[in-house]
Amino acid sequence: MSTPSPAPSRGLGRLWGKKNRDRHAEAAPEVSYNDDQKPEPEHLSVTSNDPETKDSSARKRREAPPLVRDLAPEERARLEHALVKKIDLRLLPMLILMYLMNYLDRNNIAAARLAGLEDELELTGTQYLTAVSILFVGYILMQVPSNLFLNKIGKPAIYLSSCMVVWGVISAATAAANSFGGLIAIRFFLGFVEAAYFPGCLFFLSSWYTRKELGFRTAILYSGSLLSGAFSGLITAGITGGLNNARGLRAWRWLFIIEGAITIAIAFVAVLILPNFPRTTTWLTENERQLAVWRLDEDIGEDDWLGSEQQTFFHGMKLAFSDIKMWVLMVLLFCFVASGTVTNLFPTIVQTLGYSNIISLLLTVPPYVLGVITTFCNAWHADKTGERYFHITLPLYFAVIAFIIAAATTKTAPRYLSMMLMIPGVYTGYVVALAWISNTLPRPPAKRAAALAAINAVSNSSSIYASYMYPESAGPRYIVAMSVNCVTAFIAICAATVLRFILVHLNKKLDRGEVVEGAVAVGEAIPGEAAKKGFRFVL
Repeated sequence: MSTPSPAPSRGLGRLWGKKNRDRHAEAAPEVSYNDDQKPEPEHLSVTSNDPETKDSSARKRREAPPLVRDLAPEERARLEHALVKKIDLRLLPMLILMYLMNYLDRNNIAAARLAGLEDELELTGTQYLTAVSILFVGYILMQVPSNLFLNKIGKPAIYLSSCMVVWGVISAATAAANSFGGLIAIRFFLGFVEAAYFPGCLFFLSSWYTRKELGFRTAILYSGSLLSGAFSGLITAGITGGLNNARGLRAWRWLFIIEGAITIAIAFVAVLILPNFPRTTTWLTENERQLAVWRLDEDIGEDDWLGSEQQTFFHGMKLAFSDIKMWVLMVLLFCFVASGTVTNLFPTIVQTLGYSNIISLLLTVPPYVLGVITTFCNAWHADKTGERYFHITLPLYFAVIAFIIAAATTKTAPRYLSMMLMIPGVYTGYVVALAWISNTLPRPPAKRAAALAAINAVSNSSSIYASYMYPESAGPRYIVAMSVNCVTAFIAICAATVLRFILVHLNKKLDRGEVVEGAVAVGEAIPGEAAKKGFRFVL
């Protein structure tokens, strides 16, 4: 674990020195309060067990911490920029690596099929497809409880790393499977443990970054899954060519052993590197911690994660499930993931082009690489412009075109073109849609955690049935699967349109000064953008 810094860094200490504090203190106007307006001291905790009382108490903290309040605007901007870069370097590389292994361990069964798994275990009929699907049963069951538990304890560094060790062990144990029943049991428990990671990471990122920063960081995180698709093909091709029958084990068994061992090793490093939440991390100096917490407060107008006593399981679920926006987002994300289930069996689909197993595995790499590039560019532009709707829907039109081409022809060139468009078409907008959840349901954190987990759980339920749409007998066109993917992509466009109309309507109500649940009115908020003009939903 990282150790706390006992004092500010040299640069920060200089900026927050006595001379700087005295200069700004002289210019600061004296603020008077009535007894009922006086802000609570920053160190006081809220002791009431009533969530509404806690929300009210949190909003009374109208003054910035002294170390932040005494900064000149240009100093504040420079220090915040340095802080975000420091957070990026500490947080993102490890989260990407962890998610790469999370996705690799989940989907390497698709590559293992070409490395001999189906033949050696003598899987027949739909048994292989059941083994693919069963993971998502456990994955769905655990997501909401896991995210609410993470929000409660406030220690993501320990929790996520511990889960990673367990799923690495289970993934490696797949190499010991000798029957269909054993494979099914392993896959179910793998999904059960892996469920903690992705929704936990989305919640984790939303607890460190402001709304305008979140889209690009979500894209960076999700690049781990896209890169895993590329690496999976390369790794499996290498293992199939070099380790098949080594020490009496088929290549697919070595695939699970090697990737599971790498996962466990990374998890032990992650627990030493990852921070916790801004309030609970010991990795920032006190000055940096106050700035990290305050800038998030300013972005929304309310305090975020105060302590575990404020984070109640059932209150967060109640708030999330009573908000119509969550249900529209759930439809949107479900249709995104349903369209993207083509990646669950992507090597099998590419193999229908007629090339050898190793060449087919190598041909899976370019679509994922293109997906990473388009995802980064789209998410960066979405954050830069502060726009979400068109950055979500425009890529989906390319996905619709790709699925139509795939179902309409058996010619090699246009079919590989469709494969090149499928992954970018779905996932380029998907990562922006993930950020839209936290943008639309920002506070309180218990609600955000419940919504992120519930949406992710329901959206992944499509993976339970989707695998059965890709039997080998349906190749090479997979007309039913491609038609369903095309329809769900179109429904996702419709859901995004409905949500945009809802948010426009709510923003107009806020413009008129009307109360909107989840938004902070002008004058009630912590000083910042939300206090100047009131909270507005990102469109």
